[in-house]
Amino acid sequence: MENSALAPLVKIDQQRIGQLFVDYLKSLEITAQLEPQDGAYIVYIQADKLDLGQQVFNEFAQQPYNPKYQHAAWQHGSTSSNDTHISGVSEFKTRFLEHAGVVTLSVFALCWFVFLLSQFGYANTTFNLLRFYSELSFAGLVGEPQRLLGPAFFHFSWLHIVFNTMWWWQLGGAIEKTYGKFTLMNLFLVSAIVSNLGQFLVSGSNFGGLSGVVYAVVGFVWWTGWLNPAKGLMLPKPIIGFMLFWLVLGFVDLLPVNVANAAHLLGLVSGCALALWSNKTFRQ
Repeated sequence: MENSALAPLVKIDQQRIGQLFVDYLKSLEITAQLEPQDGAYIVYIQADKLDLGQQVFNEFAQQPYNPKYQHAAWQHGSTSSNDTHISGVSEFKTRFLEHAGVVTLSVFALCWFVFLLSQFGYANTTFNLLRFYSELSFAGLVGEPQRLLGPAFFHFSWLHIVFNTMWWWQLGGAIEKTYGKFTLMNLFLVSAIVSNLGQFLVSGSNFGGLSGVVYAVVGFVWWTGWLNPAKGLMLPKPIIGFMLFWLVLGFVDLLPVNVANAAHLLGLVSGCALALWSNKTFRQ
């Protein structure tokens, strides 16, 4: 034992669940670590925090996959030599699927499907199929409805799609687990349409990417953490600051890449607005 001030709290059969609980304790500023013992794992915490630790564990045991624990693992997660006997691919797959719901995974998969098509020689075909309308008309909306959402699924580079889809998986998955698939679907549809339309009005139809929707889920989680912290959805202030700073950099034209500034801003605003509406609706 590395720290004599630690005392055993609870025995847990699964290493992944034990590490999730330890990471959550760390987010509460409680020193903790996980140790293997007789085929299971013992959670050790500060000896002077045993009573509090037991209360926290009782709550954790009721719903170990609550998004607030996943967020703690994301922010305070660590790896140790104890992980070596577990398949890294299997562990990643399990965590990936457990964190996300059907809406999160469907949008994630569609983005990657479109991107891979573009990488295998179909870039022009897919972009021309999904790009926003060259001009708005009722006939266009009826005849080619996919163009209303289409730009959100098309990405121009590996960095572009990795950045967008991982943010979508992390935050969209947390929203879906907390509020359900209909809330996330509504958030996706509203933010994609609003951000696509806004970007079209500013710069025309030559744009693409999930960035407007990503800013919407950022805004939703940000405002939910402020309006209804009991839901367990929150973003660290440095990350919020970074996303807002990136938004401002785009508008002052200091970035080395083309940025869909209108889509980002309108996505953020729509996400904040839907957080306000959803938290009034779901507040207990």
